[in-house]
Amino acid sequence: MASLTRTGLFDRVIAAMNGAGVVWIFALMFLICADIAGRTAFDRPLQAVPEIVSLSLIGCVFLQIAFAISRDRLTRAEILLATARDRAPAFAAAASLLAALAGIVVFSAVALGATPDFIRAATTGEFVGVEGIYTLPVAPIKFFVVAGCVAALLAYTSQLIATVRAAPAAARTVAVATAVVIAGSASLAMGSDIGDRSVGIVAIAAVLALIAIGVPIAVALLVMGLIGLAVLKRDVRIAVDTLALAAQGTISEYVFATVPLFVLMGLFVSVSEIGRDSFKAAQHAFGRLRGGLGIATVAANAVFAAITGISIASAAIFSKIAVPEMIARGYTARFAVGLTAGSSVLGMLIPPSLLLIIYGVLAEVSIGALFLAAIVPGIVLAAAFAIGVIAMAWLWPEFVGDVAAGRSADETMQTHEAVTAFLPVLVLIVLVLGGIYGGIFTPTEAGAAGAFAAMCIALIRRRLSLPKLWEVIGETGQVTVTILFLIISASTFSRMLTLTGLPTDMAQFLGTLGLGLAGFLAGYLVLLIVLGTVLDSTSILLILLPLALPVVGELGGNLIWFGIVTVIGVEIGLLTPPLGLSVYVIQSTLADDRITLGTIFSGAFPFVLITLAVTILLMAVPSLSLVFQ
Repeated sequence: MASLTRTGLFDRVIAAMNGAGVVWIFALMFLICADIAGRTAFDRPLQAVPEIVSLSLIGCVFLQIAFAISRDRLTRAEILLATARDRAPAFAAAASLLAALAGIVVFSAVALGATPDFIRAATTGEFVGVEGIYTLPVAPIKFFVVAGCVAALLAYTSQLIATVRAAPAAARTVAVATAVVIAGSASLAMGSDIGDRSVGIVAIAAVLALIAIGVPIAVALLVMGLIGLAVLKRDVRIAVDTLALAAQGTISEYVFATVPLFVLMGLFVSVSEIGRDSFKAAQHAFGRLRGGLGIATVAANAVFAAITGISIASAAIFSKIAVPEMIARGYTARFAVGLTAGSSVLGMLIPPSLLLIIYGVLAEVSIGALFLAAIVPGIVLAAAFAIGVIAMAWLWPEFVGDVAAGRSADETMQTHEAVTAFLPVLVLIVLVLGGIYGGIFTPTEAGAAGAFAAMCIALIRRRLSLPKLWEVIGETGQVTVTILFLIISASTFSRMLTLTGLPTDMAQFLGTLGLGLAGFLAGYLVLLIVLGTVLDSTSILLILLPLALPVVGELGGNLIWFGIVTVIGVEIGLLTPPLGLSVYVIQSTLADDRITLGTIFSGAFPFVLITLAVTILLMAVPSLSLVFQ
């Protein structure tokens, strides 16, 4: 392994695997669009498109996973680890060693479980489909799973070797001792009469501990899912086989293709600079009001959210567009960055929303219904931000700045130019949301059509060169593998928890306390906000929902409404320290030493309060989320 790393051969191999995976994802967009065209224009849909896409997702994830590991793209909580690197380097080194060991265990187990499955599929000619109509061999996909796991195993082995060489002796001792204790405890538990509920409780505590010390969240979930299954079944082989089956089967569904396709659409939209034009049009419309440029920022964020569904993309784009313009027009830097961070949360609430898609898959509810349910809450939140901006401009000028009415209007843009600038946005909104609500597209097909249309717009506007295209599809691939691998991990851990009976017990216990749905929601919202201080939104959903959904069902809550409350509650974490992902994105995008993290967090605090107030309103009045149901 060391010789491979020194020659760079391994890096070239995993880069080639990653390249194949990202091109494959890009090709899926064209395949789905061809199916749409064949069905709508000629009444001749392509055969087996859902099956091809479902199998492709597995291949794409495992082709890219080693590259994601080598580039440290797997989601982790860095707060404790970053502090430890400065104050306790030995602890940080021990934590890195444990993370690498956990990765080696996980991918060794999946490779061991998937290899016999691949051999059987290859020797028997296993396929999916219907003989005489279409058949698709599954052996190639199973081979990609094995090859990807072996590559990931080697990537973690390389990290382990490098960390061992650099780590002090004390760190190596602590890491080895911790690993031995975990393995020994698991072995003892397998031979004891430990209760299933106790296994679940210990597994949850261990996952949180591993996440806290910087182990990638997906790896922490998988390794504890593996250990938990082994203890519950008293058989390591069953646990390994279950892990391998989950790795191959969890994401092999057509609906999961919404993840890469909406990410691809969002990145094409970013490249085409539609966000800049939307902001200028909103500035022209609202700029003559007192605080009008702030309202324009909210409006442009809302419009941008309706075609991307990613909060972080909104934060990155409008920190470049809106913040310099607001500062130049007399707004304080604190207000400008705080408003940009605050209004970016609209990206995950206004449909199409990536978080709503993930929630829909996990809760097994209609994604289209979730999109419909988010329309009114999205409008309410955007309106609340706009009202808040106007109120602060009049009542809190020292925070907002010198923003007399009329000074923030874009006098260079004519009305017809503003309308023209808004047309590409309107086209994408009508295509994606109109297609879903009109029953023309499934959410997956809407993602493919939207991504293709956004690419065409970027090409027409001459914003998409070949290097930029490769950058877009490469980033799409890495975001996709991060999210889908997290879903695989969370599914495995959730299956283990279900076997313990802990979620059902929790639901029954909370039901007997007499707190009711309102009491549970109050505690749940606090937990969402607390976890949001250290974890990203997707990870919070994947960790909490397996526990929360049975409780909501037991208490009689509507899962569509609960999804809206969950997503907006999770998004508050994007603005709260110490993690505050949107805040970090804005600071890194601006790269201005005068604008610190403290400046952005303090500027965003009023908008955190507004978001919290809207969340409580949605909890108290479920009908706001169910208007179109």
